[in-house]
Amino acid sequence: MAGKSAPTELGTRSIGSLLKMYAVPGIIAMTASSLYNVVDSIYIGHIKDVGHYAISGLAVSFPLMNLSSALGTLVGVGAMTMISVMLGQRSYETANKVLANVLSLNLIIGVIFTALTLLFLDPILRFFGASDNTLPFARDYMFIILLGNAFTHLYFGFNGIIRAAGHPKVAMGLTLFTVISNAILDPVFIFVLDLGIRGAAIATVLCQLMALAYSLRFLSDKDRFLHFPTPIFQLDWRIARQSMAVGLGPFLMNCASCVVAIFINQQLRKYGGDLAIGAYGIANRITMMFAMVCMGFNQGLQPIAGYNYGARQYSRVKEIFILTAKWEILVTTLCAVICIFIPGTAVRLFTNDPELIRLSTHGLRVMNCAFAVVGFGMVSGNFFQCLGMVKKSIFLSLTRQLLILVPLVYLLPLWLQETGVWISFPISDVASSVIALFFILNLFRKFDQLKDGDEPSIIGSSIQ
Repeated sequence: MAGKSAPTELGTRSIGSLLKMYAVPGIIAMTASSLYNVVDSIYIGHIKDVGHYAISGLAVSFPLMNLSSALGTLVGVGAMTMISVMLGQRSYETANKVLANVLSLNLIIGVIFTALTLLFLDPILRFFGASDNTLPFARDYMFIILLGNAFTHLYFGFNGIIRAAGHPKVAMGLTLFTVISNAILDPVFIFVLDLGIRGAAIATVLCQLMALAYSLRFLSDKDRFLHFPTPIFQLDWRIARQSMAVGLGPFLMNCASCVVAIFINQQLRKYGGDLAIGAYGIANRITMMFAMVCMGFNQGLQPIAGYNYGARQYSRVKEIFILTAKWEILVTTLCAVICIFIPGTAVRLFTNDPELIRLSTHGLRVMNCAFAVVGFGMVSGNFFQCLGMVKKSIFLSLTRQLLILVPLVYLLPLWLQETGVWISFPISDVASSVIALFFILNLFRKFDQLKDGDEPSIIGSSIQ
């Protein structure tokens, strides 16, 4: 039966056509996913009389949303990597057990996280940079989002697994559905029903619940080589530890994003006030549009690199990295050009407030003046994670944000005030990309010592 066969084309078809096949749906899905947040921000920014404070409140909630995403990636990304490699090794039964673990672990972690954060929501948001003006908006938004937290983790986790199992178009279709339905429901809940920022959160959760329902049905089909085993709720702690070890890199990267966002919000509030935080929220949304395209390429890279590494086809693993890196550098270069030369055009989509426009335009231009090199750093960190090289992935994930950016965000404003926060980004981008280049060149030297089919013992630890 066709549905029972593994996607062996990952090991035989040309790398260029495979990247197109897997990356294009990923790019569309990730771009649509970023539009998801952009649409929310645009509508929220135009709420009558309070839009500038509402968008600042949304920016304050970023660290908490990043922390929630981090827990989701701890389970989901590791599972995706394991499933890709297991399919390359024809270990279908193990792949199905990994799928069952995703369901059980995400429910457990999601419920615990929601309960704890709801108990201390106001103090957490205050710590993240909320003021008396922005706290009501941040609280209203995050209360709804947290209620649907466990289901959101499941949706994103299953979406990635569906893609890794050889169904990128299905994963893309689910993402497009959530984006389109969210764009339709947002104005209804925000303006027609007059629910304000709470309406945006309700629309978001409802759309993800509908997509989750379809994902569960899709992965329950016994005619597919990857499906839920019986019983559906299984928790194998050996698999859980292994998948979370692989997912530790992106988990720490998301945690680092949380720490960075907290520092940025606190520093901007100290040196620029609530509108400066809103400016960062707008600049971050625009930048993430391009970063999500790179993440789409990374999603295309992941099953191809994972499968071929599992099948010990090292020349193909090297080839897919080089091709993906070229495309991601092109994307981030385009972002840098737009942000340097025409930042105001993008900023005006989010707000009509003249002061917020001025702050956002300045921040966007300075923040992304060296963004061209970020594409290489993004693909490098993801590449090591795809191969299960956990320590290298974790180090590269932490380098740009935690080890370099956070100290700069703290120190530079002492001399440069608010501008010091923005300048921290390009310095960190360049330094971390140089470090990533060193790691990649070292790995490629080891690949060159191997012939396809050799044991990868000289490369280092992996998930095998």
